[in-house]
Amino acid sequence: MEHGSYQDQSQATFTLTDEDHTLANSVRYILNQDPRVTFVGYSIPHPSDARVNIRVQTTGDPAREVLKDSCEDLMFLCKHVTNTFDQAVAEFKSRPKPESMNISP
Repeated sequence: MEHGSYQDQSQATFTLTDEDHTLANSVRYILNQDPRVTFVGYSIPHPSDARVNIRVQTTGDPAREVLKDSCEDLMFLCKHVTNTFDQAVAEFKSRPKPESMNISP
């Protein structure tokens, strides 16, 4: 859900339900990397409430588009991490197994 002004689309607060610090902090980090963003922050209204509010202010671009672009960037980053991890696991499994160490007293 978006809370904002129709007159000034460069700032808005977005509410994400069923989310917590994990996604909110990741989105905040990616948004902070975007030069179009002048302010970003998030809050969780209450610990028992599974809801996150993300505030975005931009240099003039619509906040909704900037958030959408940042979410896409986060998805690409997650895919890259997953692919890198999968390649490392496959490489590890393809190595010859070391001989067992024979330790005798």
